[in-house]
Amino acid sequence: MAFEISLAGKTAVITGSNSGIGLGIAWELARAGADVVLNSFSNSEEDHAHAAEIAKATGTKTRYIQADMSKGEQCRQLIKDAGKCDILVNNAGIQHVSPIPEFPVDKWDAIIAINMSSAFHTTAIALPMMRRAGWGRVINISSAHGLTASPFKAAYIAAKHGVIGLTKTTALETAQEHITANAICPGYVLTPIVEKQIPDTMKEYNMSREEVIQNVMLKRQPSKEFATTQQLGGTAVFLCSDAAAQITGTSISVDGGWTAL
Repeated sequence: MAFEISLAGKTAVITGSNSGIGLGIAWELARAGADVVLNSFSNSEEDHAHAAEIAKATGTKTRYIQADMSKGEQCRQLIKDAGKCDILVNNAGIQHVSPIPEFPVDKWDAIIAINMSSAFHTTAIALPMMRRAGWGRVINISSAHGLTASPFKAAYIAAKHGVIGLTKTTALETAQEHITANAICPGYVLTPIVEKQIPDTMKEYNMSREEVIQNVMLKRQPSKEFATTQQLGGTAVFLCSDAAAQITGTSISVDGGWTAL
């Protein structure tokens, strides 16, 4: 039996999707036929332009809904405003680097809220919709740091580990339904944010661009290549396919071998 991937008639809600990984996933889900809801905390012309561009290129119904993922009520309202949620991609996230004794409490609270608690709030509203539809996919974007750790990233690592725990619980609660829940764990991905970090890192270490990429950014990524947002989008599309119907409660690493070390 050959599996074909068509998400026509499905609606995907992707949090934190006006750039980077979230936007890359949105594009690939739309290319597979899904209608898409983009989201971030801002509400700019550029945000809505991303939705219009995807809609024009793919022929899908794509729109943008503003919601602040640090606020539980807005997380829940996002799913309600979408009206339908067959595919939920919890991608929103922020980062802060600091030793634990000096880690700002407000940064801890914000990272836990945006990176982990938001996924709980959106899932709580999306699951009844999926159950009524008789089908659903929950895809949580964790990280290589959801499976391993580094110093000075306490909140991010705690949140990303927590997302994997939430993924497993969601999978168990939906195991006998046509709903799956999985986590994708990226390593270093070449996003616009990472691209902007390269010049400053070159100055800091007095290195060339290639030296910074190979010896600093990709130091822990054995492939010595960035993952791409398109590859992460492709992984999400696969998890939405019938071929992945029995893949649930697991974590898929897209990290160039990082967590194999």
